[in-house]
Amino acid sequence: MSSITNKDFVYLNPASAGFFFHLIIKNLFILDTSILLSFIAATGLLAIFPGPDNIYVLIQSITNGVKHGIATVLGLISGCIIHTSLVAFGISAIINKNENLLFSLKLFGAGYLMYLAFTVYKSDDSTISLTTNNVTKKSLCQLYKQGFIMNVLNPKVSIFFLAFFPSFLFSQTIPTTYQFFILGFIFMGVSFSVFSLLALLAGSIASYIKQHSKVGNTLKWLQIMVFIGIALFILFSK
Repeated sequence: MSSITNKDFVYLNPASAGFFFHLIIKNLFILDTSILLSFIAATGLLAIFPGPDNIYVLIQSITNGVKHGIATVLGLISGCIIHTSLVAFGISAIINKNENLLFSLKLFGAGYLMYLAFTVYKSDDSTISLTTNNVTKKSLCQLYKQGFIMNVLNPKVSIFFLAFFPSFLFSQTIPTTYQFFILGFIFMGVSFSVFSLLALLAGSIASYIKQHSKVGNTLKWLQIMVFIGIALFILFSK
């Protein structure tokens, strides 16, 4: 019997990074790329529309400068690692024991997105507030920490991941835990790109919003349409 070398161990040990990437490369051509592209598109749309996180990034960028805005973005995105891990390990274990539960998760996800659309519809404030008068200037490290804590301590993020991710599992061969982490890193990468762009263009965006009072109402209805559209995709996707 031939002995297993260190190189073999890297690819055979499920806990190793080598195994993780070897598994992805091995199954690269049997991924459902249409699902991944849909996930990227949905994530990008969700990141663009006004919410507490990107409004906070805009305010910090306007008040303190682009670097401080990006420090805030890094903190917010880092917090997503915690939520991704919770969903990946928790939900994967449940799905692996009961595959039929995936349909229930899809119903929950679609229902939750419909609920988010309804809350946006019911909100009276169709304007975007970028008031910076009472914003305290903070260091890059302070903004990173605050962004991280804001994200980690927000249970709605975990609920959103739980509702959003299961319907975008894209492979029959890659373990669901790995798929959740892949989706999580894609989500973080896309969100970081969009939020960083918002930080870079904060001044121009703020000026445009001030000059066009109806932009808030337009974005409100676009956000409702995106939530409903993703909910329908979740319900009717295979």
